[in-house]
Amino acid sequence: MVKSVLGEHHQGLREWVIQRVSAILIAIYIIAMMFYFVMKPNLSYAEWHYLFSRDWMKIATLLFIASLLFHAWVGMWTIFTDYVKPYVIRCLLNLFVFLMLVTCFLWGMLILWSV
Repeated sequence: MVKSVLGEHHQGLREWVIQRVSAILIAIYIIAMMFYFVMKPNLSYAEWHYLFSRDWMKIATLLFIASLLFHAWVGMWTIFTDYVKPYVIRCLLNLFVFLMLVTCFLWGMLILWSV
């Protein structure tokens, strides 16, 4: 029986798909926001507040934030796996990045739903 060098949990396809799907979602959100800013060049605070008080915009922004954080997680995990050889240091770095990304996600939710 042949065993994979990477193990069973990290075959690479899942990470590749996460990177591509998250990149597409990030690009769609950024293009949509750029289009909105071009259409409304003199955006007031009231218009900005109204835009982000809508539930669909909160969900779209939350999806953007989640996509950005997943994209960052896969990228950092890949960098640490490739370049940090000591297992303990790699685990500590992964844990630190994971905790920071979860904190950023929760902070983003707090900001988004306080509007």
